[in-house]
Amino acid sequence: MLSAPPLRPGYDYIIVGAGSGGCVVARRLIARTDASVLLIEAGEPGLADPSILDPTRWVGLTRGRFDWGYDYAPSPLTDNRRIGIPRGKVLGGSSAINAMMWYRGHPSDYDAWEAAGAEGWGFEACLPYFKRAEDWQDGETAYRGAGGPLRIERSPDPHPLALALIEAAEECGIPVIDDPNGPANEGAVLANFNIAGGCRWSAARGYLEPILVKPRLTVLTGSLAVRIVIDKDRAVGITHLVDGMPVTTPASQEVILAAGAIDTPRLLWLSGIGDPLDLRRLDIPVRVPLPGVGMNLQDHPLVRACNFRSKAPMGPMRGNGGGSMINWRSRAELHAPDLHVFPVQGMSAVPEIAASHDLSGDIFALAPGLMRSKSAGYLRLLGRDPGAPMEIQPNFLAEPADLKALIAGIELTMELVATRAIAPFMAGYAAPARPPSAAEAEAFVRNACTTFYHTCGTCRMGEDSEAVVDSRLRVHGVDGLRIADASVIPIIPSCNTHAPVTMIGERAADFIVKKA
Repeated sequence: MLSAPPLRPGYDYIIVGAGSGGCVVARRLIARTDASVLLIEAGEPGLADPSILDPTRWVGLTRGRFDWGYDYAPSPLTDNRRIGIPRGKVLGGSSAINAMMWYRGHPSDYDAWEAAGAEGWGFEACLPYFKRAEDWQDGETAYRGAGGPLRIERSPDPHPLALALIEAAEECGIPVIDDPNGPANEGAVLANFNIAGGCRWSAARGYLEPILVKPRLTVLTGSLAVRIVIDKDRAVGITHLVDGMPVTTPASQEVILAAGAIDTPRLLWLSGIGDPLDLRRLDIPVRVPLPGVGMNLQDHPLVRACNFRSKAPMGPMRGNGGGSMINWRSRAELHAPDLHVFPVQGMSAVPEIAASHDLSGDIFALAPGLMRSKSAGYLRLLGRDPGAPMEIQPNFLAEPADLKALIAGIELTMELVATRAIAPFMAGYAAPARPPSAAEAEAFVRNACTTFYHTCGTCRMGEDSEAVVDSRLRVHGVDGLRIADASVIPIIPSCNTHAPVTMIGERAADFIVKKA
């Protein structure tokens, strides 16, 4: 168990949320300044929990004690289903319960951020911060880092299905590449994982554990932040729960929000920062009018999944249950991949697909998803209490192009299972029960559409009237308040969000240290 020192009367910096962004900022502030730092986490420590450390048990962490238990609101576009959206409530945040993928997408993702108004966030500017985080098994290159806090490795013993998917892609004319985080990401490749020695390597393990002994750092778990304390136009502290009772702790320099794309907007709203109409609806006094808080919610839609009968049992799970991936284009004219397909060493289905198909016996799956989705949604706070429910609506498939691309993903999946490479596994179709027609593929997408767990964008960077933070991650209209999590992302990148959020944390720390 983590033994936290007593709270000081105040701190130089207070960080809310010990996830992929917050752990980074804490580590760098302790290493590069003489400041006192309070890191507040609502969840448990979980540092030595075997269910977190074991990569094969990650699926079972969802809807458990380390998960906030959020859901996306039903939508007719996805057959009015409620879609679970796991978010980590533990040291390490979602990096402690996710699928451990380390992937930063395509360089143009970050150039698009800069074009959208995030000045200085193009790929060339971001690359050094990705490298700073990494301890890549193959060592430093122009694109990869070594010696950083996060260990990153390929599977040392990939599952035969993972290797077969790469061979199948090559049969389909898709190139095979060495590293998805190298100079090109288009093709089939073994995945990069935050796994070392057979154990998960979360943000808490990589960034936080080495500094827990530092006397200037206080890590307080089980403490929910309920309000930012604002004096005039400056954030001067946090009100948070300690043993269930509200305590106000001052911050003399800055407050850094890293509670994630759902809970950072909630905390802003509860503090009177947001759209005045929404705040007045909840009878919350308006401190700073920022109508963009909670808007621009983005996530990647995943079809979970295309299931097939296997000629033999899959055997014990290896790694995270996948092991490889394909990045490909749904249309030839695209400048970069938008489709992402990965294998599953067993059955994988949302409840509605599992209930309507026979998935008994030996099963393997391929899961196609869209990494350049255009649909955007919103958050809406439904009460003024800290634990009040929220409407979380991603608007999956609202853009017709997203649906069309996912249907192309289904078609690609059917091509892959018809290859010689997959033939040793393939014993028949399970879900869909046969290769689908276009209409059947659309129906399957709507019924099987779920989340990649990549919620972001709800406090986006920019200088326009809908932006919440500037390009130095400072909240507009409030001195001494920054955000360092996925909420600041203006356009969702074509990758898992752990790597981009780690990079955001690295940059946030730089801005803070340099007082930029």
